[in-house]
Amino acid sequence: MYTNLTPARAMLRLLGRHRGLWLLAALATVATVFLGYLTPILLSETIDCILSGHPSTLPAWLLDALRSLGATRAWVTEHLWFLAAALIAISVLNGAFSYIRGRCTALASENIAKDLRETLYSHLQRLPFAWHVKAETGDLIQRCTSDVDTLRRFLAAQVLEIVNALLMVAVALTVMLQRSARLTLYSLILVPALFFFAMWFFRKVRKHFRISDEAEAKMSAVLQENLSGVRVVRAFGQQRREEEKFETVSEDFRGKTLHLTNLLSVYWGGGDFLSMLQSAITLLVCVVLAVRGEITVGTLVLFTSYVSQLLWPIRQLGRTLSDSGKSLVAMERIQDILNAPVEPEEPDALKPDLSGDIVFDHVTFAYPDDGVPVLQDVSFTIPAGKTAAVLGATGSGKSTLVYLLQRLYEPTEGRITIGGVDLRRIDRSWLRSHVGLIMQEPFLYSRTIRENVGIVLRQPEEERIRRAADIASASGFIARADKGYDTVIGERGVTLSGGQKQRIAIARTLLKDNQILIFDDSLSAVDTETDAHIRAALRREAGHLTTLIISHRVTTLSQADLILVLEKGRITDQGTHAELAARPGLYQRINSIQTGLEEEFHRQEPGEVNA
Repeated sequence: MYTNLTPARAMLRLLGRHRGLWLLAALATVATVFLGYLTPILLSETIDCILSGHPSTLPAWLLDALRSLGATRAWVTEHLWFLAAALIAISVLNGAFSYIRGRCTALASENIAKDLRETLYSHLQRLPFAWHVKAETGDLIQRCTSDVDTLRRFLAAQVLEIVNALLMVAVALTVMLQRSARLTLYSLILVPALFFFAMWFFRKVRKHFRISDEAEAKMSAVLQENLSGVRVVRAFGQQRREEEKFETVSEDFRGKTLHLTNLLSVYWGGGDFLSMLQSAITLLVCVVLAVRGEITVGTLVLFTSYVSQLLWPIRQLGRTLSDSGKSLVAMERIQDILNAPVEPEEPDALKPDLSGDIVFDHVTFAYPDDGVPVLQDVSFTIPAGKTAAVLGATGSGKSTLVYLLQRLYEPTEGRITIGGVDLRRIDRSWLRSHVGLIMQEPFLYSRTIRENVGIVLRQPEEERIRRAADIASASGFIARADKGYDTVIGERGVTLSGGQKQRIAIARTLLKDNQILIFDDSLSAVDTETDAHIRAALRREAGHLTTLIISHRVTTLSQADLILVLEKGRITDQGTHAELAARPGLYQRINSIQTGLEEEFHRQEPGEVNA
């Protein structure tokens, strides 16, 4: 909707939303401008025509209309209360139209901000995994909140100020030129300087708004990163270092924002000086001409009032322009997200049964950023309903296998099939909704345990939730929690141990409609006994599912039907536990090391173990 447009055109399209409210607000603005200028005209006519006896300066058609209503000079002179009532009525009407304008602009801008936030959120859900990997969470949060709010404030407070300023200038010039062209020239002599000063300020300040916004985004990113990793910060005693890091970005934000504030101060100070000087010039000339008898006192009142009203919108133009500059920067930052291409629609994609064999056929993959192959000519087959396991060093490409299976990335070469169907032809949403993934560091919400486990269910089903917790060996520690399943866990599950979080994640995944299960080192934080218990329960409950296990623990891998050894992106060996343990290679070495450590541990005395 707002993609492939300049920020200015995108903002115009925003204004097109809720156009009925904007039109009503614009009409109210027109009314307030005309009513605002009526008061000086009424005072001028009262002083010159009613009190001093000078001829009226009102248009002939208006005088004829007033006379037809009986509002002659004699009648008004006898009923001066009518003028006071007229002034009060003008003020009341002006206030009513100002309220309508403010109400309409507030409602329209809030609706636009709501729509824009929801559009951003929806777009973020459909962006590729690769895009999210490179994005900073703190920066994204600021773009979806602070930048949207910047636009909302501009739309609510400044857009109609442009209409207001143009109307005020047009009406004031029309009335002032009719009274005195020479006095109008004196009254506007500094207006061009004030206007060009506003334009200079707009060009100067716009780039500094972007600099300040980016500095704030960096500060938000550091804050978000620290709060997300609070456990690591405490564990390594890095509080002071984190404070110094935040102080650095905070000081940078302060400096750049202070420079922006100084520019604003220069503009407002300079604008005040030029405005006061222009008012002084107008007043001085009016007094001189009035003393000479070249203008009436009413004209003096009208010009001094109009100049004050005229200078305000012109001076305000600088603020309007500066806010528009800030809003254009905010819109540009929002468009950076909206212009990012989403995962393409697949109207012809298939939704097949995923219970068939999983085949990697000469798969090679390199991440787009560096082009260095992470997987090279990988080929293997996981028979339907069987369990395969992957062993490999850090960086060998184990997690990349998972990314490819969920179509978070596409193979650079070769192909992956499930039940003979190429993965590229399978609908992404269908694939991901039927592939259960439990990660080493699962994400948990700051809600109750029941809500975290049952989050995949449309309606809470207590029996299914408890059954899944039993299979994942989570029911024991849940029962010991303060409020059982109603215990609220901290953000990202910070109040739980690593093993408890993994078991909650396993229980949650089991409630999905899975046809394939993937354990990405998701049993690493539980002890070997619990590991064995979970695997045994899974074989009983989900033994018909095709399962892929990634782990460094041989005892976890040993029960698999097929074990793949991955080294530097290549499959260097595959077979059963017995076959690989008997064959020289990485698996045999790791098996010997881990078996030796376990035997040594069991030989120790209880006292030594507890020491």
